This record gives sequence, C-alpha cells and structure tokens, in this order.
Amino acid sequence: MIDSAFRLNDAQMAQFLAHGYATITPDLPDDFHAEVYAQHEEVFEREGNPGNNLLPRIPMVRQIFEHPSVVGALKSVIGDDYYLQPHRHPHHNPAHSKGQNMHQDGGKRWSHRTRYLLAFYYPQDTPLERGPSGIVPGSHYFNTPEGAQIDRELPLVTPAGSITITHYDLWHRAMPNHSDHHRFMIKFLFARMDEPEAPSWNNQQTEWPGATPALAGDSITLSTMYAHAWHWHRGTPIPVPPNDCGPTDLLPLLQSEQERVGIAAAYDLAAFGAEVVPSLIQTLSSQSEMTRRHAAYALSAVSAYAVDALVETLQSADPSTRTDAATILGDIGYAATPGIDALIDATKDAEATVRQRAAEALGIISRSPAPVPALIDALVDPDVSVRTAATFALCRLGPQAAEAVAAIERVLNDENRYIRGDALFALQRINTAEAKDTLIKHLMPARWCSLTTPESTF
Repeated sequence: MIDSAFRLNDAQMAQFLAHGYATITPDLPDDFHAEVYAQHEEVFEREGNPGNNLLPRIPMVRQIFEHPSVVGALKSVIGDDYYLQPHRHPHHNPAHSKGQNMHQDGGKRWSHRTRYLLAFYYPQDTPLERGPSGIVPGSHYFNTPEGAQIDRELPLVTPAGSITITHYDLWHRAMPNHSDHHRFMIKFLFARMDEPEAPSWNNQQTEWPGATPALAGDSITLSTMYAHAWHWHRGTPIPVPPNDCGPTDLLPLLQSEQERVGIAAAYDLAAFGAEVVPSLIQTLSSQSEMTRRHAAYALSAVSAYAVDALVETLQSADPSTRTDAATILGDIGYAATPGIDALIDATKDAEATVRQRAAEALGIISRSPAPVPALIDALVDPDVSVRTAATFALCRLGPQAAEAVAAIERVLNDENRYIRGDALFALQRINTAEAKDTLIKHLMPARWCSLTTPESTF
C-alpha cells in the first residue's frame, strides 16, 4: 500500500490529463544514477542495445520503478493494479545525432482513455544541447500532426534521476544531441488492469478543475472532452453539460478536416446520450477514417446508451464496421457488459481485426470467467495480433481465467516474445497452485544469469 503522500493531487492529475505528462524526481542518490549511466555505457560498448533484456543486464534499474514516488504517480493515473509490460527499451541518443521525427508510439488509436503509460527515465543531466526528449503537451488526444500541433514542442530538460510519465499516445521525439556525450533514456510501458471505479489519486474536487481553452477561431471548446476524461478517471458518469448547439449543428462537424473541431463536436454530441446514437452508428460507415474515429469517441462517451446499437452493428456486412463496433464496446468498459456474449461470438469472426478487437474488449469489460473458453481458442489463432490480444485479455481477467492455465502453458513457447511475456504475467495473476507450478516449471530452465554474455558463456 502506497502512502497517499506519494499520490498525485487534483492539480497534478488535471495537468496530466490536459498535457499528457508528469515529471517525478525520486530521492535516490546521485551516485546511483551515475552507476546506471556507467553500466549503460558498458553494456552498449560490449553488446549493443539490450532492448527488452535491459533488466537482466542492469538489474538496479528496477529500483527506480519500485520507488514510492514513482509507484504513487503510476497508481494515481492507471490505478492500483497495473502491469509493467515486457516491452522496455534503452534509448541511446549518441553525440552529435540529428534526433528523430515527431511520432506516437501507440500509432493511430481510437481511445482517449488512459489504459497505457510510458515512463522515461534519464540517468544523466539532460540539458538542451544533449538531445533531450521533445514532447508536445496535450497532443495525446490527436492522431494527426496538424491536430496535435507538433510545432509546440517542449524539451524535457531534466536533472539526472528524473522520470517523466506520459500518456501512451503523446507525440514525442529525441531532439538533436549537439554535445560530445551520449544521452540515455530508458523507456518502460505500463498497462492498467482494472477500469476505474473510484479516484486513485488524492481527489478532492468533483468537477474538472483545469483550463478549457477555446479552439482558435471557433466557438466550440474542448471543455466536455476534458471533463469526460476527469470523470472517467473518477469512475463517475459525466453530468450532461449545457450546450447551445443541438445535434443537427454538431453532426456535420464530425466530418471536419480539422481534427480538433471533429473531436470537440464528438464530445459535445455525446452529451445528448441516446438521442444521437442512431446518427453516430450511421457515421461509422463513413469512408473517412478520421470521421469514423470521431464517431467512435462520441459513442464511447455516450457509454451504456450505445451498447445495444453497437452489439447490433457487430453483425454488419462490412468488416471495418464490425471492427469499429468491437473497439468501441471495449473502450466503453464495464458499462458494455451486456455486449459480452456478442463479443464472444465475434472472436470467431472471419476477419482477424474483428477477432483481435473482440478479444481486447473482453479483457477490458468482463469480470467473470464467461469469455475464457473463447479466449483459450483465440490463443491458437493463426493471426499473431489475435493471439496477443487473447493473452493480454487473460492477464486482465487474472483469477477468473483459472481454467486457461494449461492453454497458457502451451503459448509460453509462442514465436512472439510479447505473447510469451504476457503469458507469464497471466499465470502470476491467476495465482492458483497449478498456475504457480506452471510458472516455476517454465522459469527454472530459463536463462537466469545476467552476467552471461557472448564473450563469457561459462
């Protein structure tokens, strides 16, 4: 149990939701970070980038993410039950590098809800000339460079030992390193295991306390979007705000070529609840991916009112529309529980993307063993994205997935490293005697010595 003193307050949480990042500096000694930096240089010199094998190579890094201030920040944003995923990567920005282009690690996402976080750790002082990470505050809500306004770059100029947690979709890059020294940044990926049902930070205010700036040259604001994020994290329904525009005025704005206008309209439309669901469902058939994505944001925000219509949409003849319906049901979360049976059926869909999104949705929505047989079948799907989604869904289900232990044991040898990693975590979360025996049996012959290298194999 983390002391509440280490959890974010309302102002810090609002800052994260609006800007997509928060920086923490754990009280570890300077020589700790100097040693991490020295070990990085040694590993890179000896064998190159260790990638996902970072922790076996430099075990002391784990102390960073076990520090109470870091744990408190992570729990504040993604809840007490979170997962350090198998993907982690030491980013090496060498002396005199040209840096990177601005990008999103998550790609084009159809959700604004915080289910994944990145954490950037810097073992050295990172002034501007040493190529810090550049981020775009607030850009995690947008999928286009124009919508994200990537020219608003903020350099993360930080002292050694700083950790910046960011929304998975925040636009960022490595900036040019003009110095004569290496710059290291260690990136970890974290995932939420449970949907929020109560605030996980030091919450005092019911209503969204942050700023809600108007769109440039337009009367529509993003206030409803920010309020939605705030209330979702609090586990409470968003109250219907007053709105001077009606659905007839707002629906055409979903098709705007300006992403910010379309997103703002989506959340303002959601305030009308069941009234706008038929029109939003119809919009899912648009030829424009951006328009469909705006409709998806609105349907997700409408929440329970949209579930029946989305279940019906899972029967569409169009694979893209079925995929969208499964994706949105998953994004709605626990309120989409009436759609579980339809999503179980969708794991048998002819289209792999539908099967994938259905498996993902079941992992988010379900709190019972009902989907486990379907997810077991999905573990042997020929499509790797489906197997990945099914394995992670079983992670989320944890103890409810006890009957899947034997099936999970078989995927411990899957060709995909992340499926293997998630399978181990699924066994840990299931936590039955059978699951623990299976986990230990697998780990005992695994490569265990962090000192083993190509040059030192004995």
